[in-house]
Amino acid sequence: MLDVKDPTVQAALRRACEEAGLPDSLRGCVYPLLRDAEGDWPTCCGGGCMPCSSTVADVAVRTLELLGTPRVSPVPS
Repeated sequence: MLDVKDPTVQAALRRACEEAGLPDSLRGCVYPLLRDAEGDWPTCCGGGCMPCSSTVADVAVRTLELLGTPRVSPVPS
């Protein structure tokens, strides 16, 4: 399990949020995915949620890539 409070993880997450345009105030939405990097992730429901689950998943995937530990399981589409 990834320690989301680790400074290295926080730096990667901050960068991934910036790249995706996800406000820093919504970073906490990504924590559950990082803690369970190979688990089942939610998909977009089409309801116009903010943040959208697909954006959160994109940020999580990018964070893992930046950390050098890319997700192995397929990302839900």
